[in-house]
Amino acid sequence: MASIDIRRKHQHSLKEAKAAVKKTAAAIGKKFGIESEWDGDTLLFERPGASGKIHVTDKEVRVTAELGFLLGALKPMIEKEIQGHLDKGLA
Repeated sequence: MASIDIRRKHQHSLKEAKAAVKKTAAAIGKKFGIESEWDGDTLLFERPGASGKIHVTDKEVRVTAELGFLLGALKPMIEKEIQGHLDKGLA
């Protein structure tokens, strides 16, 4: 199993940061077929071969995920995609 752990500090309100995460999740979800739902300030996501969460605070966004064998081979591409969307959304 491959793990993803991405942290991004931000200077937005919690509401603005969650909106950026929502856009990131929509883009990644569409590309990789991932379903997600909010549980408080944490966006939980899952699909066969991958699961994780994006926790949002008033100062940081943290993405953690576990990728199965097949998606593990795509880890660098998936990380790059997540980082790009987060950087754009939290800029």
